[in-house]
Amino acid sequence: MNMRDVADRIDILRLIAHPARIAILGELTKGVKCVSDLEEFLELRQSNISQHLSALRLAGLIDYFVDGRLRCYFLRNAMVPDLLEILKKDYPLELPAPECCPVTKKGKYPGERRK
Repeated sequence: MNMRDVADRIDILRLIAHPARIAILGELTKGVKCVSDLEEFLELRQSNISQHLSALRLAGLIDYFVDGRLRCYFLRNAMVPDLLEILKKDYPLELPAPECCPVTKKGKYPGERRK
């Protein structure tokens, strides 16, 4: 992966790092939603939801189509469901220390030591 791809993914992580945006994306993984659907679920004002939707759309994570008077939003970026699944997982607070760790005083460093 080149640095531009990494930078793009970091931008996505920054963008979705908001509870309302994560909730919106979570709802959109279930299917198409209009603003009124999201309003009921999020308990936020329509104007606030629209701002979040606009930011997500400008980043290419979501898009919409018009159905009569409704704007119906849907996911566009295939990475979003994977990111949301990672956020749902339970992880241990810490990983175990390696056996060659000075804390555990066990084992030897597997690489070559520098002097």
